[in-house]
Amino acid sequence: MANIKSQIKRNKQNERRRLRNKAARSEIKTRVKVAMTAAETGAETSADALRLAVKRLDMAAAKGIIHKNQASNRKSRLMKRIAKLTASSSA
Repeated sequence: MANIKSQIKRNKQNERRRLRNKAARSEIKTRVKVAMTAAETGAETSADALRLAVKRLDMAAAKGIIHKNQASNRKSRLMKRIAKLTASSSA
């Protein structure tokens, strides 16, 4: 346990940030899953779900929760998977 004032404060800050980052990462995973299931079922809200997933990825990248290239890769993979699903369902 830290006994220096500045280190105690730093530990508190780190813990708050860790929890905030954890929540954001969890929300990203949830939004991607929702977008995938909406695309699979052909729901009317699939476009909105996809837009929200991309928005959350961009916000996480902007805040430094995930790297901007990682966000870009995830968006690319998500778009590719959804395009494949919609192409197969319409054919």
